[in-house]
Amino acid sequence: MKSKLYFIFIFIFHVNFYSQNINPFQPGEWLKYKITYSGIFKAGEATVELKDEIYNNKMVLHAKMNARSTGAINLFFKLRDRYESYFTAEDIIPLKFIRDIDEGGYTKNLNILFDDTKSTATVIDFKKNKRTSFSTNNNIQDMVSVFYYLRSFFKMEDLNENNEISVNMFFDSENYVLKVKYLTSEFINTTFGKVYCYKIQPYVQSGRVFKKDESLTMWITADKNRIPIKMKADLLVGSIKINLESFSSLSHPFNVQFD
Repeated sequence: MKSKLYFIFIFIFHVNFYSQNINPFQPGEWLKYKITYSGIFKAGEATVELKDEIYNNKMVLHAKMNARSTGAINLFFKLRDRYESYFTAEDIIPLKFIRDIDEGGYTKNLNILFDDTKSTATVIDFKKNKRTSFSTNNNIQDMVSVFYYLRSFFKMEDLNENNEISVNMFFDSENYVLKVKYLTSEFINTTFGKVYCYKIQPYVQSGRVFKKDESLTMWITADKNRIPIKMKADLLVGSIKINLESFSSLSHPFNVQFD
């Protein structure tokens, strides 16, 4: 009986929190992207969805990102990627991260368990049957939670003299600092109409995938939703473009201008 009352209390608190907050996202949000290779043909698609879930007796947000190659590209490079993150709704603290990927035969299957109180991350590598603990930096984010962290907390006034902000990240087995540079604000043409966006440049690691550290450029809606609507990246071979194709259950109205 106590257990049932506990979960009812958590549910009521969660509903009240979301009814009062002004988060740029909400449970039920769903985004679908089209991936184009070298501007010639559709190479794949990706979806991003967010929902409520109970994790370790806490009501949290559970985000899933799935990407897969489609069509002819599967003949020479088959991609099946799944990333998931469980994180707190109010301050975006990651609790659990899942990375299960197959990129042309390059595979990884990891779970990362975060303990914010101890500043540790426990990496469970299922391929190697190995479990290892690491110390983490303060305010750490994983590869998925950072997507929501930046949507929630990116502010123009927080940019430094180089028009950059920094976020502590933990990836696979190491801490690093993700730098994001603000480039400009502009209208871009989309399938939905003209959308006013922040144009930003997250610095990536050159080498296995990207041609250089400045290979990735993103356009994020400048409205209250702050959703990535367009991305482009220069790869070691060719380039890709990722465009928002459809969406549902946004937290705020989607601002579009029509000619």
